[in-house]
Amino acid sequence: MNDEKRRLRSGLGAACIYISLVLIGASRADAVLFQSTDDPNFNTTAPAGVLTNSGWQYQGRWLNFLGTPIAPQFFIVANHVGGTTNDVFLFNGLPYHPVAAFKTFDSDLTIWQVRETFPGYAPLYSSSDETNKHLVVFGRGTQRGPPVVVGGQTNGWFWGTPDGVQRWGENDVAAIADLGVGVGDVLRVVFDGHGGSNECHLSDGDSSGGLFIQEDGVWKLAGINHGVDGEFSKPADDTAFTAALTDRRGLFQQIGPNPTDWVLVGGAQPIPSAFYSTRISANLDWIYSVINFNLGSDLPTPTTRIIDSDVQVSFASASNRVYLVQQTTNAVDGEWITFTNNVPGTGGTVTVVDPNAATFPTRYYRLGFAQ
Repeated sequence: MNDEKRRLRSGLGAACIYISLVLIGASRADAVLFQSTDDPNFNTTAPAGVLTNSGWQYQGRWLNFLGTPIAPQFFIVANHVGGTTNDVFLFNGLPYHPVAAFKTFDSDLTIWQVRETFPGYAPLYSSSDETNKHLVVFGRGTQRGPPVVVGGQTNGWFWGTPDGVQRWGENDVAAIADLGVGVGDVLRVVFDGHGGSNECHLSDGDSSGGLFIQEDGVWKLAGINHGVDGEFSKPADDTAFTAALTDRRGLFQQIGPNPTDWVLVGGAQPIPSAFYSTRISANLDWIYSVINFNLGSDLPTPTTRIIDSDVQVSFASASNRVYLVQQTTNAVDGEWITFTNNVPGTGGTVTVVDPNAATFPTRYYRLGFAQ
């Protein structure tokens, strides 16, 4: 079983490894699956009619998943799908090159900054009233597989063949849930069979796709696909499987990362499985701190110049400020090290020297205020 699928099943608050969708109990989400049809060509083009401009136009390709531009030079993805500045984000068929990543310990989100400028980007859902709201969701992943039969009844469908095709579906937000440290608030969406022909669940490959809710007549990004319920097994069979289920009763479900974390699901009424999308509205303060960040006139981007084996770092300063200068060899995941501190501003250009820095293949610099 690959790392991507293990991440899909990693459980609440589990450490990140690369997978397509997290299993909540647990699995990561991947492909959009439907109750009404197993046609692999169903909903593979942009929604029309009342769903025109409901988010399809904002979906780009990041690795084998989707990402969503949210500002002129920023796009957002699920953190667990990974990526580096050596990868390329494809949007409307054009390449966009990442230069930096911004992460938070409070959610399964990463924001990437790109060198180029997007021609358009998704508005963000800012209200906290998502429960019971209708949604459109996007993903890439598996087709619908054969039925899951329990007691002679079809209770859902196995995940089928991965094909990487972008699809969309509809559903409603059932509830807001808190999945704990590293994930935080998510939108919970159940596969109860009451949502019409476009009602969908997610599967392997749908991670990182956008979930959109309409606000004031405009479809806005309200979630980023995180995970699904699972894994499951039948009482007479120890083989674990993943599936989109309209009823989990009669099956064992994994509810944690340990081999003993399995419970038999029962009850008087059908209990559908669900998918989970990281809630944008709960993370708006962090998102805005990234995409609206402005260095200001007295904290500009530094310039560099190589002199023999040294690097000169220069920046415009203010006379009432004291600065520090940091360096790293990896702007995405590397540690930023302060190599000079308490540099007084002069009201003009200040230059400091990073000794022997030119001997490294790559070096990044940033400024901060020491006081």
